[in-house]
Amino acid sequence: MLLERLYDDDLAQASYFVGCQATGEAVVVDPRRDVREYLDLARRHGMRITAVTETHIHADYLSGTRELGAATGAHVYVSGEGGQDWQYAFDATRLYDGDALTVGNITMQARHTPGHTPEHLSFLITDGAFSDEPGYLLSGDFVFAGDLGRPDLLDEAAGAEDTRFAGARQIFASLRDTFLALPDHVQVYPGHGAGSACGKALGALPATTVGYERRNAWWAPYLRDGDEQGFVDELLCGQPDAHAYFARMKRQNREGPRILGSLPALTELANDEIVRALEKDELVFVDTRPHTEVHQGTVPGALNIPGPAKAASFGAWAYDPEAESTPLVLLAPDGDTARTVRDHLLRVGIDHVAGYTTGLDGLPTARPALVAPADLERSEAALVLDVRNKTEHAAGHIPGSEQLSAGRVLWHLDELPEGGTIVTYCQSGARNSVAAGALRRAGYDVVELDGSYAGWSAWDESRRGTRDAPA
Repeated sequence: MLLERLYDDDLAQASYFVGCQATGEAVVVDPRRDVREYLDLARRHGMRITAVTETHIHADYLSGTRELGAATGAHVYVSGEGGQDWQYAFDATRLYDGDALTVGNITMQARHTPGHTPEHLSFLITDGAFSDEPGYLLSGDFVFAGDLGRPDLLDEAAGAEDTRFAGARQIFASLRDTFLALPDHVQVYPGHGAGSACGKALGALPATTVGYERRNAWWAPYLRDGDEQGFVDELLCGQPDAHAYFARMKRQNREGPRILGSLPALTELANDEIVRALEKDELVFVDTRPHTEVHQGTVPGALNIPGPAKAASFGAWAYDPEAESTPLVLLAPDGDTARTVRDHLLRVGIDHVAGYTTGLDGLPTARPALVAPADLERSEAALVLDVRNKTEHAAGHIPGSEQLSAGRVLWHLDELPEGGTIVTYCQSGARNSVAAGALRRAGYDVVELDGSYAGWSAWDESRRGTRDAPA
């Protein structure tokens, strides 16, 4: 048996390639939408992808299950569990608890493990050529290394109301009745790692075991004691902000993401052509450089989507393809980087990239407005906005500031003042630049706090030290 983990650091998301080396057949679980890596892997191992499936209706990225099925002719399987409200809207074979998917000598048994979502499946794998007992679990967003999938996303991002409590109790039951019923040696491969917003304390380890989690996970004592209420309270406490684009991902993944097929080559555009298109509002300029470089000058009204490393995450905060369809033009150092950024954007359903440019020559430029920490109190801002997560804000913030995370700000403009200057900050400046660019493009007068909270904290500490020093 071949089992390979394909990890996307941008979204902290894992998909899995499981192949039978005896027959050359393979299944891919939880693929992302830019499917070239799975096709390349199959070719490298001389295998055919004959099945594609996913653990649940994802909220943080656009599924590539249909895309990969269309590219390979593989059979597509999805969950049939969860009740009528959680049924996929596209044609695929439904899997229910106990159903088996066979690939050569390998058997993958679907286990219904609800809680994170009502329809969630985990896949228990038996390598029939080596053993007749299961040895691996693809746990999706059910069990992570050191943590569990959050049960509140349906409330936070999908418009549901008070489903978190039932979801938390379902996770408790799924742990008790399914996960902890497995032998300790079973290896667990989760769908996310550290940095994902699908849990609050995900570990960075790529895998764990049932026995390790049974003994060491934060939730283990609650299961040992049968303390369901204590478990529910602890699980729901301190979850990070859910990004607003999660609601769009849920809808599109349930309906079935648009199949892209072969994409046209991404071409370099002439800057005079870009100028004319910008004047007619026919393009959105995207500066993919770090915020420190953007602060030296960029195109007025540009979005800052640093890339390619986090282009999917930041792009989904700054541009809403449900609200507009204006194509993007990317500022990138070269064509390969631009194409990589496009691949990342495809993962969150931002499909319309018209081309790229490698420089600003001939384009209008301006420096984004900044304010130094020492001048903040004299800025007469209508609002000082903390775009970090609510947990970060609670741990310490600039007095008088209000919190609205960068991944939600564009969808909650009604919480912002209608006039006046908004001063924004995050921890070090990257998230702040993404949010500030999106707000400026939406028509707001935004000034970024230079150095963000880290810079303000250093200035405040220095000020206090000077004030408290003996004469």
